[in-house]
Amino acid sequence: MTTEYNVYCDESCHLENDGQKAMVLGAVWCPKDKRLEIAERIREIKQKHGLERDFEIKWTKVSPSKLAFYQDIVDYFFDDDDLHFRGLVVPDGRRQPSGT
Repeated sequence: MTTEYNVYCDESCHLENDGQKAMVLGAVWCPKDKRLEIAERIREIKQKHGLERDFEIKWTKVSPSKLAFYQDIVDYFFDDDDLHFRGLVVPDGRRQPSGT
């Protein structure tokens, strides 16, 4: 039997004028049959911290007032064997190849 996966991708610092030299591409994936269970657990963590169900988890939103929430999210991620992550850092995402 083949396992199907849901893959969620995002990037950072990809705009020409954002002032960042590095670019990061990241992906989180999980077995498709576990996605609802994982989403519900994340909603429970949000509720525990008084956040709306649709609160966007974004590292740029980390602040002292939300630190415990983000710590719980990170702990959950590392405790759940169904969640996986891969990231790629492009050290100089702005440099054009030579000859162009």
